[in-house]
Amino acid sequence: MTKPVSTSKKPRKQHTPEFRQEALKLAERIGVAAAARELSLYESQLYAWRSKQKQQLTSTERESELAAENARLKRQLAERDEELAIPPKGRDILREAPEMKYVFIEKYQAEFSIKAMCRVLRVARSGWYAWRLRRHQPGPRQQFRLICDAAVRQAFTEAKQRYGAPRLADELPEYNIKTIAASLRRQGLRAKATRKFSPVSYRAHGLQVSENLLKQDFSADGPNRKWAGDITYLRTDEGWLYLAVAIDLWSRAVIGWSMSPRMTAQLACDALQMALWRRKRPQNVIVHTDRGGQYCSADYQTLLKRHNLQGSMSAKGCCYDNACVENFFHSLKVECIHGERFASREIMRTTVFNYIECDYNRWRRHSACGGLSPEQFENQNLA
Repeated sequence: MTKPVSTSKKPRKQHTPEFRQEALKLAERIGVAAAARELSLYESQLYAWRSKQKQQLTSTERESELAAENARLKRQLAERDEELAIPPKGRDILREAPEMKYVFIEKYQAEFSIKAMCRVLRVARSGWYAWRLRRHQPGPRQQFRLICDAAVRQAFTEAKQRYGAPRLADELPEYNIKTIAASLRRQGLRAKATRKFSPVSYRAHGLQVSENLLKQDFSADGPNRKWAGDITYLRTDEGWLYLAVAIDLWSRAVIGWSMSPRMTAQLACDALQMALWRRKRPQNVIVHTDRGGQYCSADYQTLLKRHNLQGSMSAKGCCYDNACVENFFHSLKVECIHGERFASREIMRTTVFNYIECDYNRWRRHSACGGLSPEQFENQNLA
């Protein structure tokens, strides 16, 4: 007797067109396989999205791709010209011992790049740097400092200059906080810091507002109990870009986001819609926002009712009622945006997408998660 075959299929995650567009950009930069791992997608999804996008490309976009490819080839030709410009006697040194090659590189490092000379002489750059370090013959204390400084500098760079000594201590358990702090001072490395910001004043709109169900209780005993959302302004040379997000207060993960050059109710709805898709449309979730016109609009309130969500709003002008989202915006701007100039909204979009999907959710340590990233926290507690 044959067993009945189950016809139920595992539901596939749905992604907004905005998410697909940014995911394909990431795949172009780091490769499809790496992008699929970073975003927890199937490679087949990215290939399918890419195929569909190529079918929709206009002739202008194809010309832009050709121009980019032309620039890449020019860079390769420039590197080849530099290799050919290295003195011919340097080619005879290929038969010499590595020590002689390193001496040659040191002699001509003011004229040619170290990368090009190492490639022509067929030696590893790491080997040359190690040889140069050995020549100085540092003492034990200096050796410890050099090793410590290199480790701290690498961790600081990998954290994109966002971590100070306390968080770097979690990344480098072999060193204590004081040692790491001293290394940062010695190297002149400082984590990105905030700057003063004047918030936009509250604008009365006369629309109906929801009761404050959250009441500054940002704790949650599981996923999809409490969400929080807000909109912020991002400055570019082309004008403002507006970012709306939805955050699960249990893990502090950004589960929904949307960006637009106009701050409309649709922007807020798109961010909430992404959160609903990612979380499989849960019900009875408290969705807390401020009382801005976008969140009081008929479209947003209809979306809440359609999915049986409980709307909640902060008191008038009280940023502390939505502190978790304000903290996220603070981290985004301090660690990723302040001190940088963005020539276009498109560059800003790509930067924010990378921060949310590849950095903040996946590896950035969060104190509310016990020093884990939001994704690590969810994986550990839902296993």
